[in-house]
Amino acid sequence: MARENLNDLQAFVAVARERSFTKAAAKLGVSQSALSHTLRGLEARLGIRLLTRTTRSVSPTPAGERLLGTVGPRFDEIDDELAALSELRDKPAGTIRITTDEYAASSILQPKLARLLPEYPDIRIEVVVDFGLTDIVAQQYDVGIRLGDQVARDMIAVRIAADMRMAVVGAPAYFGTRTRPKTPQDLTEHNCINLRLPTYGGLYAWEFEKAGHEVKVRVEGQLVFNGTNPMLHAALSGCGLAYVPENLARPYLAEGQLKAVLKDWCPTFPGYHLYYPSRRQSSRALAVLIDALRYRP
Repeated sequence: MARENLNDLQAFVAVARERSFTKAAAKLGVSQSALSHTLRGLEARLGIRLLTRTTRSVSPTPAGERLLGTVGPRFDEIDDELAALSELRDKPAGTIRITTDEYAASSILQPKLARLLPEYPDIRIEVVVDFGLTDIVAQQYDVGIRLGDQVARDMIAVRIAADMRMAVVGAPAYFGTRTRPKTPQDLTEHNCINLRLPTYGGLYAWEFEKAGHEVKVRVEGQLVFNGTNPMLHAALSGCGLAYVPENLARPYLAEGQLKAVLKDWCPTFPGYHLYYPSRRQSSRALAVLIDALRYRP
């Protein structure tokens, strides 16, 4: 097959996977118009439509889905082999794409990367913060980082943090005119700062546990965020109660800027784990990252 046809197929795979000419063009480093022209030429030569285009979306036709399922994995194999060649270099090299949530990115990943990366200048890390439970295979991430109970069983998982305890916190000013909640149900009478999770399609229900009794409370309030740091800062400003990792709030609790309530109800979740597909060949760069992040009590 001619080289230009291989390039056209690669362009098709990028558009079909991204479901967007804009994102695919940025990924390939070409203009949208050039990419669109390439795809029209490929469809003309094959004599069949591969993509359904609307003003808002792009999706593969049945023929496109079949072609994607056939050639997509082949390009992945080529990319993996090319990446493997870099392992012959003196030092580990390559790019590792990671999907994780905000708390793990700032509190666990960033401090350890600050120590790791100066030692390995040829390793590049791309971190994408997302509260959704991303399919790392479909989205072409090398690894994911999530709480232990969120990791699929078919993944290889490595613990990178201790178990995580949660805390309900508010500023002293907030409690100035309000009675502190004594049970999780009392939270329905408070102005709570909500967290929106895309995976669950709505607002996160605060989880509690005491003496084996589990309770979930759907709280209400004036503020909704999609990250824990904004929730914490809103609580510090006296805007309401926040449900956040205790480690995140600990410095402010120690200084008296926040007060914790419902301590005997706040649960502990399995700590964060790094995970990747069991069938993926681990590169030297990934092995170095895993060793740097591995939890050592």
